[in-house]
Amino acid sequence: MIATGASAQTKLTPNNIDRVVKEMTIEEKANLLVGYTFGNSYFGLPTNPDPNAGAIVLGAAGNTAEIKRLGIPHTVLADGPAGLHIEAKRPNDPNTYYCTGFPIGTLLASTWNTSLVEQVGKAMGNEVLEYGCDVILGPGMNLMRSPLCGRNFEYYSEDPFLTGYIAAAIINGIQSQGVGVSAKHFAANNQESNRLYNNSVVSPRPLRELYLKGFEIAVRKSQPWTIMSSYNYLNGPWTQENKELLTTILRNEWGFKGIVMTDWTGTRHTDRQVAAGNDLLTPGNAEQIRDIINGAKNGTIHLEDIDRNVRRILEYIVKTPRFRKYKYSNKPDIQAHAALTRQTAPEGMVLLKNESADAPDNNPLPLSSNIKRVALFGITSYMFYAGGTGSGDVNKPYVIDLQQGLRNAGLQTDDTLTTVYTKYKEFGTAEMEAEMGPLADNKFFPRPRFKEPQLGDNVYGFAAKNNDVAIVTIGRSSGEGGDRTFSDFNVNRDEQEMLRAVSKAFHQEGKHVIVILNVGGAVETASWNQLADAILLAWQPGMEGGNSVADVLTGRAYPSGKLPVTFPCSLEDVPSTKNFPKDYTFWDDFKLTKEEKAKVPFINETPYEEGLDVGYRYFQTKNVPVSYPFGYGLSYTDFEYSQPKVVKKGKNYVATVCVKNVGQHEGKETVQLYIAAPEGKLQKPAFELRAFAKTGELKPGQSQVLTMTFTDYDLASFDEQTSSWVTDAGTYQALFSASAADCKAKTTFKAKASAVQCHDVMRP
Repeated sequence: MIATGASAQTKLTPNNIDRVVKEMTIEEKANLLVGYTFGNSYFGLPTNPDPNAGAIVLGAAGNTAEIKRLGIPHTVLADGPAGLHIEAKRPNDPNTYYCTGFPIGTLLASTWNTSLVEQVGKAMGNEVLEYGCDVILGPGMNLMRSPLCGRNFEYYSEDPFLTGYIAAAIINGIQSQGVGVSAKHFAANNQESNRLYNNSVVSPRPLRELYLKGFEIAVRKSQPWTIMSSYNYLNGPWTQENKELLTTILRNEWGFKGIVMTDWTGTRHTDRQVAAGNDLLTPGNAEQIRDIINGAKNGTIHLEDIDRNVRRILEYIVKTPRFRKYKYSNKPDIQAHAALTRQTAPEGMVLLKNESADAPDNNPLPLSSNIKRVALFGITSYMFYAGGTGSGDVNKPYVIDLQQGLRNAGLQTDDTLTTVYTKYKEFGTAEMEAEMGPLADNKFFPRPRFKEPQLGDNVYGFAAKNNDVAIVTIGRSSGEGGDRTFSDFNVNRDEQEMLRAVSKAFHQEGKHVIVILNVGGAVETASWNQLADAILLAWQPGMEGGNSVADVLTGRAYPSGKLPVTFPCSLEDVPSTKNFPKDYTFWDDFKLTKEEKAKVPFINETPYEEGLDVGYRYFQTKNVPVSYPFGYGLSYTDFEYSQPKVVKKGKNYVATVCVKNVGQHEGKETVQLYIAAPEGKLQKPAFELRAFAKTGELKPGQSQVLTMTFTDYDLASFDEQTSSWVTDAGTYQALFSASAADCKAKTTFKAKASAVQCHDVMRP
């Protein structure tokens, strides 16, 4: 008997995608290419004013459309880079749906430990899976062109190699759980100010070598399920409409197999987006659906482009948990993931300073067993930042602040200071909410910085006499939609006064002052670091942050982080500052009248005039002093490098070096391999990071041989005249380094000339 009617209806499987594409109507195809807009009916017609109507997982960023006739389910897309972002509570539901607040991306990059980052990715991916989502919108991979970018906390580094390898590690970890990622924001989205309409103007060489290279590495080493095209224009067109970027480079040159989705944009030029290979338009609206239907009928959108994009989305859908009908639990092991977060964070914390001014051999950290009482200064000590705001935030079950962490570690914090700061926190919160006005109830937006309370000299004096050590926390938070200001980068007058007063009082008593930096990005340290005996850069370490910091301070864990970004002496020393928006944030949008907004000097075009002069490539090549160089980080022990070697084996160069712990504590060491090229046709930085590796835990006297590999292609620079990656013949220097400013061992090797031809595209 031949099946007829509904029983004969084709249903999607991994093996019949082409057939399903042929059987789909143009209306169905249009719906599949446009994100499912909550509150809208199947064909995009508004039916419900509730913005969450139709949400499968409350708080998720969006869905893809369902086509029941063909067995095509919705899939769920959810933020974000530091953990899954969904609503923790649901109407008429006594259960909670909290997610782990993992350490921010910058801290993960500071570990320089790809295997550890992959473990974090696995835990993050497990929560995506068990909470019924299919894709997490991350990792964030944009380069830290300027310390002022408001979303730097989501990103990894100023260097594309570190960015690419850390991103590949977390992508592989997340996707090992059977869910996908959306690597973002592709590309040259290096500022938040006017991000929807700003044109990034980047010449081909820095675009290829810096701003695209991290994405290229991640694509080649992890094949993310999706990539998110950014809001901005790039060398003319919007990235979402740029076929040279999304097809020629991403697919034809790099071999990307997944789908491209837009960042959360309204209608632009739907026909251009479809033609460019931007497969999924998110969050989606009815107008875009009509655009595709009408474009297919009148010929302004080619049916072969529609079918190509539909095929890619179906290839994505058949991989998803929702298509596989996975029975998610809504109960991931948050407790185990919290333990992983607590364990991971110290490895990415960077010890910037650890020496006593009057007794160089008497290091303040780890705290000696004689330290019992702590004077805890700084409002952030009592309201620790686990992460940033915006779509990179996570609805966490709790955040351990530093006071809690120290007490959990058995230390006693000063009761008087606790009382002062607790009462001041209430006042500061009320003041902050008054300043924010109607935005105060919206968690999406970053909060203004709390100014430090003015304490009298006697408060500092009594604290110094009655406690064994002073710990001062300096905090910063930023988020999506606005960039940091100069004053946010600098340590301000109220903070300087606090640091000076604490330093004076405690040093008069012969006691140490330790500063904790609870920040999402680089801050100014050059003007005040002499006031502290130890400085620990804790970044924003996730919801177990206070415990993680206390573990490091007490020696239960040790810091082994290295800076993924240069800490400049001042913003004026950073070449991109010249063309970065000055002290304008999204706050101004809400404060100004319509008439005043018209006068705001938005930057509509950002010229990347500095070219390759980004981060250490500039500071080390031009010998510009910095506060702390790229790759810098102290340890509780010391390491010695020996036996550097580079040998060519087949297509790979294999670099090895022996690292020995010559100190008195256990520890881990990251070796950074910088390569200095011979003189050639193209002018190059003094050296560039091309590989890195981290030891396991080494006890005093133990050693380990680290192995790193790279290729001729890794050595290449982009020649704009020939549109090719060129490796010069000659003798190269391999610098095995503890930081960009501290080469510990070096050797040389020879390379032959080679070139890899590329398409001549993406010119301004």
